[in-house]
Amino acid sequence: MSKVRNPMPQAVTVPALKDRKAAGERCVMLTAYDYPTARIAEDAGADILLVGDSLGMVVQGQPDTLCVTLDQMVYHSGMVARAAKRALVVSDMPFLSYHTGFKDAIRNCGRCLQEAGVQGVKIEGGAKRAPLIRRLVQNGIPVMAHIGLTPQSIHALGGFKVQGKTLETAEELLQDARAVEQAGAFAIVLECIPAEVAREITAGSGILTIGIGAGPFCDGQVLVFHDLLGLYDGPLPHHVRSYGAFGKQMREALTRFKEDVLSGRFPTDDEAFHLAPELAEIFGAKDKNADPASR
Repeated sequence: MSKVRNPMPQAVTVPALKDRKAAGERCVMLTAYDYPTARIAEDAGADILLVGDSLGMVVQGQPDTLCVTLDQMVYHSGMVARAAKRALVVSDMPFLSYHTGFKDAIRNCGRCLQEAGVQGVKIEGGAKRAPLIRRLVQNGIPVMAHIGLTPQSIHALGGFKVQGKTLETAEELLQDARAVEQAGAFAIVLECIPAEVAREITAGSGILTIGIGAGPFCDGQVLVFHDLLGLYDGPLPHHVRSYGAFGKQMREALTRFKEDVLSGRFPTDDEAFHLAPELAEIFGAKDKNADPASR
């Protein structure tokens, strides 16, 4: 009897994510910036891979995300898209890539789909971005919205601060969520807002809410790959949970490699390639078991 092969896992799509909301199913999103991180994140079960402009901070070492260019996002998004076999891949649209008019925004967002091969883009901003979101969706570009703390507006906000802490600003967030949903966004990232506000938005929304620093009531959660694995130097934000100390383990492994090289323990004779015996004699390599450290 022939064996039945396990079917390929079903790809996550924009319509499938909308169905998850109706079914009350949770969603997992992780950031990814290259082929290996995307493979690891997807193998771990991520439903959405966000190619975040956070790469400016965790990959490039910049103090914020404003330095990231569209060309860089297309480059990194292409690596992630090639790695993804099941997860939906979304590109962050970087600063000034969608701020200068509908025509520029459609062209720039389209590059991420056409050149990088992603399935959607993420746009920061609420009600003020609703007309743009509507225009993008009309042109076949799926949009994930992002409200609350929007890192590209960091200078206007006065830093990385929790948003929606007053009755007035909380109501603005509710209006933002309604506006982007009505414009056609398929999901909303809620960043650094009070849990009570996120719960209200989630309960009143027909599309997925994905929280980061927005409490436990969202439909899904996202964390930055480097943060949750302990790869990013410095103190973690209040809302981040670390699931490993892999930066420390990597340093220890690299230190052991250095010590083995300096002491002559690496490579061993078993880790070397050798000539055939008759050729080895020509090169004076008769004793293949000689200890290189004794030279």
